Amino acid sequence: MTTGPAEGSAGKTIMNEKLTHFDAAGQAHMVDVGGKAETHRVAVAAGTIRMKPETFAMVMAGTAKKGDVLGVARIAAIQAAKKTSELIPLCHPVPLTSVAIEFVPDAAASAIECRATVECTARTGVEMEALTAVQVGLLTIYDMAKAVDRGMTMGDIRLVEKRGGKSGTYTAP
Repeated sequence: MTTGPAEGSAGKTIMNEKLTHFDAAGQAHMVDVGGKAETHRVAVAAGTIRMKPETFAMVMAGTAKKGDVLGVARIAAIQAAKKTSELIPLCHPVPLTSVAIEFVPDAAASAIECRATVECTARTGVEMEALTAVQVGLLTIYDMAKAVDRGMTMGDIRLVEKRGGKSGTYTAP
């Protein structure tokens, strides 16, 4: 539940937590990270695409008409991480030092998990970069296989872990 600015504090609050992307007047703004220390930061995000068994077999065999689905999806996911600040209006441009994309197939479920690990040394974290990489990686799989399976579904997109910065470590339950 969102409420107005808490008395004496800037921004909107949810319960007792301040939303940092709102100023004292409730207007959206880019967070000032100038006073934060540069630290090593890591974020891991994941998500899954589910498809028909025949589609899964085609993707895993590399026989899709458009080519190497997972290879193209990996490059798209890396590119997406690098472009996050251009896509999400209040994200800072972050000098990424590493982006790793892993695809974990699950034949029994005809599903593929995309897992992105993004690192930097900066004043702000890379959770959004990892999440954006996962979304675009999954969308690229969909795009490359939609001719044979328009019913694919994407879901379970989540932050798995983040390390570094003032708020410390987060590991998803």
